[in-house]
Amino acid sequence: MKFIEDLLGGLFPGKNSKVAIRENFSISKEEEDKALGWMNSSEGKAALKRIYDNYHLKKAGVNKAPEVHVLQSPYANGFAVSFQAPLSKADFSRIFIGLGQEILGMGYRRVSLDRKIEEVHDLVRVTEKFYFKPPLSAADLDNKIDQLFGNISLEKIYLNNKPNFLKVLVTVYADRLYLKAAPFDRFMDQLFKAD
Repeated sequence: MKFIEDLLGGLFPGKNSKVAIRENFSISKEEEDKALGWMNSSEGKAALKRIYDNYHLKKAGVNKAPEVHVLQSPYANGFAVSFQAPLSKADFSRIFIGLGQEILGMGYRRVSLDRKIEEVHDLVRVTEKFYFKPPLSAADLDNKIDQLFGNISLEKIYLNNKPNFLKVLVTVYADRLYLKAAPFDRFMDQLFKAD
């Protein structure tokens, strides 16, 4: 009878059921070009420098707007940027697309670009996510594989159609088949062109 209950529950959901939709989507070449143009403008460079500086200030215990949250563990490191002034809604999207292009420029390949729409505590959360992997090759099985910095996810989160935060997370391979990942601080320097 469990099968019938599950089937009926899917056809006639109760009050407690949550909606979750996942879909692939694409970003046009024009959107990418506009985002990169903005990132290379004085306004874009200032916004990126502010985020980069606020990341380092946060590590020292100082909060500045937009607030940056530091994510650290032995196998994953990253940061999240809260949507706050002086960032605009347009900046939020440009940074998301532009950072994705910067990651590709580091030698990564984009594996997916998807959007998840879900109901969370009476809010609608939309998460747009890039997922990147290093250019792995098994051409020479005698050598370890260079994982660069590890796998990278880049997320843009909206709550009730309002920007909430951007998150970048780098997860390293702990497998003996891979070379040790490059340091996360170097990733930050390259991502924000601070080196």
